[in-house]
Amino acid sequence: MPEQAGPLIRIEHLSKIYPIASTPRERFQTLVALLSGRCPPRHFNALDDINLEVRRGESLGLVGVNGAGKSTLLKAIAGVVKPSAGSIHVHGRISALLELGAGFHPQYTGRQNVHLATALLGLSERETRDKMDSILAFADIGEHIDQPIKHYSSGMVVRLGFAVATVVRPDLLITDEVLAVGDESFQRKCVAWMRRFLDDGGTILLCAHSMFQIQKLCHKAAWIHGGRLRAYGDAMQVTKDYLGWHDERAADKPAAASKRVGGPSATYATTALALNGLDVDEPVEVPMGGELVVSGRIFSPDGRMPVVAIGCVRIGGAAIYGLSSDMESHPLQPCGNSEFAFRIAFGPLELLPGRYEIRAHAMDPEAVRHFDDVIRKLEVTGATRELGSCRLQHRWLAPAADGAAESSAPKPTPQEARQR
Repeated sequence: MPEQAGPLIRIEHLSKIYPIASTPRERFQTLVALLSGRCPPRHFNALDDINLEVRRGESLGLVGVNGAGKSTLLKAIAGVVKPSAGSIHVHGRISALLELGAGFHPQYTGRQNVHLATALLGLSERETRDKMDSILAFADIGEHIDQPIKHYSSGMVVRLGFAVATVVRPDLLITDEVLAVGDESFQRKCVAWMRRFLDDGGTILLCAHSMFQIQKLCHKAAWIHGGRLRAYGDAMQVTKDYLGWHDERAADKPAAASKRVGGPSATYATTALALNGLDVDEPVEVPMGGELVVSGRIFSPDGRMPVVAIGCVRIGGAAIYGLSSDMESHPLQPCGNSEFAFRIAFGPLELLPGRYEIRAHAMDPEAVRHFDDVIRKLEVTGATRELGSCRLQHRWLAPAADGAAESSAPKPTPQEARQR
């Protein structure tokens, strides 16, 4: 990631309120308050005192429940929404993919909208004509380019909007749930382009409900909750904290937490999940230092090979470990009926005694979309005086002699030395 002086985006004490007025009297009071520069008597705080910076070459993911204020923040940065208080400074050209069709005229054809969008982003008519072939190739909507946008599907609108962004090459790309729309092949194309864009020093603000997408694409993440910035920092840590918060909220709903798909569906789905051969809702006991084999099947609605993500979470705590078949380039095995099997062994198990959850997530072949969350309970048995959730391999060493520099690596044992 390129290091450049000064932030691309600086947000200071940003707030956005929306008045609430359900009666003529309240509407009048609201109007008087707004004209007087005062806060309306009844209002909703969409954003409340947000402060953050994004440097060039960084990618920032926004996480939070629906209605938390993520989209409002993106609109404010894009200049679509005017802040009620605070300031936003953006140093560079912005390309924003917000609501479906935002910035496109429904009566104009796709080609006409391309000319309109590129003109608004500073390209000349000649530059747009020169880049039109690249736009059409990326969008890949065929003859629909000369039909009115109002007849487009949601996926076609996103294709066209993203294609424009690829040729404009903005300093800052803002995307709001873009990867939740469209087919998997286009999503894969978008992810590949965004990675190249970041490698070339571009900056991305990404809003997504898929934590996997945030972790794959973003350096940092901001957790927005109730209009306020609840956490900001490393993307892996913030998403883990956010998922842990979700786990705590779900703790009161054990039936829902254990829900799994029992048969074929219209989407990718986990149809079986077993720990050491036991596909049961009760905790499966494994001794500390023993072996844990996680196995199962994933249903594929289109016959393509899916991806499975496996995670281990301490009940009531944060995530401990996670991996996916995509990360390790390990293909699942076809087993008939549009299902693909997986089997992975962990051992000797380094978890300390306690209760855990093993989770399986069915994902599309591009590892972009996450479809379900199937849980099995694990109880690690045994006794130890060690603290925490897992054992770290270690050994005690003799202290270094006075005045001697500490070695950055431990000296090999006599047996290891002979093996070398």
